[in-house]
Amino acid sequence: MHQRSSVGELAEQLRQDLDRYPPGGKLPSSRALVERFRVSPVTVSRALAQLAAEGLVITRPGAGAFRARPRATETPAGDTSWQEVALSADGTPDLVPRTVDASGVTVSLAAPPPGVLEFNGGYPHPSLQPERAMAAALARAGRRPGAWGRPPLEGLPELREWFAREIGGSMTAAEVLIAAGGQSALATALRALAPPGAPVLVESPTYPGMLALARAAGLRPVPVPVDPDGVRPDLLADAFRASGARVFVCQPLFQNPTGAVLAADRRTEVLRIAREAGAFVIEDDFVRRLAHADAGPLPRPLAADDPDGVVVHVGSLTKATSPSFRVSALAARGPVLERLCAIQVVDSFFVPRPLQEAALELVGSPAWPRHLRALSAELKVRRDTMTAALARHLPELALPHVPHGGYHLWLRLPDGTGDAARAFGSGGESALTAAGLRAGVALTPGRPYFSAEPPAPHLRLSFAAVAGTAEITEGVRRLRAACDEVLPAKTSRRPLP
Repeated sequence: MHQRSSVGELAEQLRQDLDRYPPGGKLPSSRALVERFRVSPVTVSRALAQLAAEGLVITRPGAGAFRARPRATETPAGDTSWQEVALSADGTPDLVPRTVDASGVTVSLAAPPPGVLEFNGGYPHPSLQPERAMAAALARAGRRPGAWGRPPLEGLPELREWFAREIGGSMTAAEVLIAAGGQSALATALRALAPPGAPVLVESPTYPGMLALARAAGLRPVPVPVDPDGVRPDLLADAFRASGARVFVCQPLFQNPTGAVLAADRRTEVLRIAREAGAFVIEDDFVRRLAHADAGPLPRPLAADDPDGVVVHVGSLTKATSPSFRVSALAARGPVLERLCAIQVVDSFFVPRPLQEAALELVGSPAWPRHLRALSAELKVRRDTMTAALARHLPELALPHVPHGGYHLWLRLPDGTGDAARAFGSGGESALTAAGLRAGVALTPGRPYFSAEPPAPHLRLSFAAVAGTAEITEGVRRLRAACDEVLPAKTSRRPLP
């Protein structure tokens, strides 16, 4: 028998062998399976657990594993069509239907099919994640006295203190709450600051996950255009006056998707405009730890320069670590902090203590600054590789801004007049995205990043979710092939070498 090391392979073999045993019949012992398939006891245990989760096997401690008996006749499917009426005609005076469209989010969360390069990913590739440091931190955290007990509702004091120092200014640990990832923190902030039906000002374009959160809460996103220096203060003031909004959500550092950094003179203007409107600014500081090696000194978070409590700050460790390392912070001053805490407690009680303890171990270890330096250097290399490949193979796609942080580029597709523009007219993004999959590269269309009609078609390309620079170069070659499929032949600028 050849060596097997995959839990999935062993589970599939055991699944095929089940017909050898009658319902309720005992399977061979774990020791026998280890010897037969030449695998470790852990692999056998995990394969049996997988079959048990599928309802095919029943495991009994001390007795072994048994083939599960067939289930009783399947109950006929119920009629759930009544829910369509119940969810839409509840008699409430909501101004905005509280539908939930997660498509703009799932496009960057779903794994592409095998063989397709992931230019749509929203998280760094496992090779960019500090897996060994996280594993060591989790192991040390699990041995801490009381690590599996109930944490304080606001979060561990030491972790709150670390986040407060990272924000800077006069922020204190008492003004920080630990939350379960940036998405959860944004949801809490929106619910705390805006009642259903209210307008909320958003950057345009902006992160689709935030738009989905707002609409799910019954809020009305009102777009405020962004340029290479961040949100435009004149249009922000106009939007506050026209809409009566009391909340503005922004990403001042390496904005998603444009990569813009809010200019120094605009930082004070944004805070002044919001303060005069009696409004809050939700600062989503999601990629501060993904600055590139050539970024230079970073501006402080808006919250560090806000003594009046205008800013509700959201910071997270997730992007710099792993999609599953969901630890973030909500920071605010004044009475709003109590409301934020109350909503979070009602929603989730608290962030699991072992995860908070692991976060403390990780950020306090020598491996943490080493990881951030390595990540910063690699992201710059990947960004430069992608920009060079795009300039070579796809000069017709405009790149208005090359960011110095984050993990993606924001491309403008041809618009206006000409054959290329007509090819990318109505439905052009979707056509190119579909052609990309056929060519073997997953893309993110720009439409979900706009809360209103977009001014032009766009693509967002991630350079962090693939294995390395070779895949970036190959992915751009595949994108060239996809463009050649969608665009008229005479618009193709240069063939693939």
